Amino acid sequence: MRELPKKHEFFIGFDSDGCVFDSMEVKQKECFCPAFIKAYDLQSASKYAREIWEFVNLYSKTRGCNRFYAIDYAMKMIAERPEILKRGCHPMDTTDLETWLANESKLGNPALEAYLQKVESPTLRQTLEWSYDVNRRVKEMMQKGVPPLPGVLSVLQRASQKADMIVVSQTPLEALEREWSEQKMAGYVNMICGQEHGTKAEHLKFSASGKYPADQILMVGDAPGDYKAACSNGVLFFPIIPGQEEESWAELNAEGLERFFGKCYAGEYQEKLLAEFDASLPEKPYWKCNMP
Repeated sequence: MRELPKKHEFFIGFDSDGCVFDSMEVKQKECFCPAFIKAYDLQSASKYAREIWEFVNLYSKTRGCNRFYAIDYAMKMIAERPEILKRGCHPMDTTDLETWLANESKLGNPALEAYLQKVESPTLRQTLEWSYDVNRRVKEMMQKGVPPLPGVLSVLQRASQKADMIVVSQTPLEALEREWSEQKMAGYVNMICGQEHGTKAEHLKFSASGKYPADQILMVGDAPGDYKAACSNGVLFFPIIPGQEEESWAELNAEGLERFFGKCYAGEYQEKLLAEFDASLPEKPYWKCNMP
């Protein structure tokens, strides 16, 4: 990432799942969640386990988080739901997972495999097996590919004339390279960065920070984690609002890019988009809204 050549005066990072591709729903609901229920013996409380998984990964401010953080968040929510506990299901002890998460930034299977060569942990081994299963399910489910959202190609074509561009994602690199290549879009970006390359904030830091002025770096994403990555580097953010993806890409194409390249993006325009984005995802699930 540090060696990426600077060919243009502007830089744009694009998230992939749920942003460029409308693939988060099918992956989370048909691949991640069934593997989660199976791996952690949640069959007797599958209704509630699914509610939790979808809230964490799709319908809340943790949307788009790394899969291993999702396990941690979901287990903590399971512990708070008596409906699940009454059915004989219990959350996995996340102590070992939390230790690993606190000390590792490249949160993918290779890093966890290397860690387990040094540390014995049945719970982390179980989580790694779950992650393997997820990858198998995703590869099978997505073998015919998913086209980009309407408006994406137009943005990539226009933006590539003035900006250096990369993919900024927490999806495994193998899946990203396959999906972008299948749609003949890999040629628009200078690099595809996945979970093996570190956090999204690190992707932006090592690829762009210090090479381009902060107001000439834009992160495009659909999750609060994408916004946090932009904020941690002091750069601009364009939200692809969940549930309004097509409208968001149309807005980026019609006005967002022009403002970005014209250096008049920050301020009132960005703040309006951020307010709409913040309102689109809740912090609390419905089952906790009436709790103090």
